[in-house]
Amino acid sequence: MIRILGIDPGYERLGIAVLEKNKGEKKEKVLFSECFKTSAKLNFSERLFLIGEEVKKVISKYKPEVLSIETLFLNTNQKTVMQVAEARGVVIYEAVSTGLKVFEASPPQIKIATTGYGRANKEQITKMVKILVDIEKSKTSDDELDAIAIALTAFACLKMK
Repeated sequence: MIRILGIDPGYERLGIAVLEKNKGEKKEKVLFSECFKTSAKLNFSERLFLIGEEVKKVISKYKPEVLSIETLFLNTNQKTVMQVAEARGVVIYEAVSTGLKVFEASPPQIKIATTGYGRANKEQITKMVKILVDIEKSKTSDDELDAIAIALTAFACLKMK
């Protein structure tokens, strides 16, 4: 059995998912997923602290062995990229401090692992995530579904090694 914590990094919305796969099972199982939100009314350092606390709580409860986290893609807003990078740092720190291995996946890797196509769009990824894992129909948050896709990518890549 292996458990993987998938994180779609952000500071306003953080996608979090814990997936498990037992030997002999065909599908990974979603044990937990959420879109964790922090309020824009808080100062940035408080938001980072809350992200760290939430990740620590999920790790403590579900005991994953691996953190799978999306690498940054550069967009035009440098302030946003810097703040997402800081949120990623908090998540990676919490994971490493509890002994998790860290797997980083780029957006094209995630697209290939979930859809087989490196230029897949959001709708294609969402559709495949819902096929690849049993998930409640109420789960519609992009961040949450992206976290599941990120964890699935780690399962796919770690299986090849």
